[in-house]
Amino acid sequence: MGVTIKDVAQAANVSVASVSRVLNGHHTVTEDTRSRILAIMKQLRYVPHSGARSLSTSLTNTVGVLLPDLYGEFFSEMIRGIDSAARQRGLHILVASLHGGADEAAAALGSMRGRVDGLIVMSPHVDADLLAASLPERLPVVLLNSGAGGAAYCSISIDNYSAAYAMVAHLAGCGHRRIAFLAGPAQNFEAQERLRGYRAALAEHLPGVRETVFPGDFSEQSGTAVGTALARKKQRPDALFAANDMMAIGAQIALQQAGLSVPADIALAGFDDIPVARYVSPALTTVRVPIAELGAQALQRLTELVADKDIGQDRIAAHTLDAELVVRASSGGAKR
Repeated sequence: MGVTIKDVAQAANVSVASVSRVLNGHHTVTEDTRSRILAIMKQLRYVPHSGARSLSTSLTNTVGVLLPDLYGEFFSEMIRGIDSAARQRGLHILVASLHGGADEAAAALGSMRGRVDGLIVMSPHVDADLLAASLPERLPVVLLNSGAGGAAYCSISIDNYSAAYAMVAHLAGCGHRRIAFLAGPAQNFEAQERLRGYRAALAEHLPGVRETVFPGDFSEQSGTAVGTALARKKQRPDALFAANDMMAIGAQIALQQAGLSVPADIALAGFDDIPVARYVSPALTTVRVPIAELGAQALQRLTELVADKDIGQDRIAAHTLDAELVVRASSGGAKR
């Protein structure tokens, strides 16, 4: 992560506060101490962060956004919501993606130190301990769709469990009995909640029916792979509920290319209601997640925390948004 202000202080045998005063041009440091600190900085090739005047005395008017990916309509909508809310407040956003594990997440968090006034974070690899170890103690953070914040960090999420439950109840109500689930990444909080909702609804509405869960990773390719595999089977599920729209669309394309009809041969449903979901044929039944609104609310909450870092505990809590079932042609009607 490079040389830090603590490294400089230790090498110069002074306090971090003394190094900070030199960086900020204060005159309360003796000339000898100032010269020694500057020499150590040069020797260690220390480069102050752009916000090295410290978060307590100045603002960068920039917020950091860390997402697990920047590709696809979901993340495009998320960034659109955050950016729109930021521009209304005269703020800039600094966006980075987190493709790796905890080590990469820690490095990405560290890269934001001193450059932003606060962070919006969506990552399955980030928990409260990693945040505490990687960021200044009082840097405001808002977590998106994460169960890892605990009482220490503000979080905003969708009620994934209830929405998945409602989708399975809908499919059962259409007459589908063998309802399969195409899961998301095993370590992803949203995917876990959607799988939990699927299992609960299956047990409640179709008691005695065995679950069928296919592994997926939220990508269109994983949906295509499952759709291709199902097309080759003589016995298929009545319906396939994918944990996100990209996988559902991948499965739909594969099934149709194999000569099968949706929903006559197999019904389909997704999750998120990305813009393209309404334009595929047949249009995709899905769960409408207010993606842009989710991003905008995260930005609003973050600016509140930046403005008042002593904000009450009721604002540093888990906030859950409802999602809406959107029924379109792909889920079909009653089966006979």
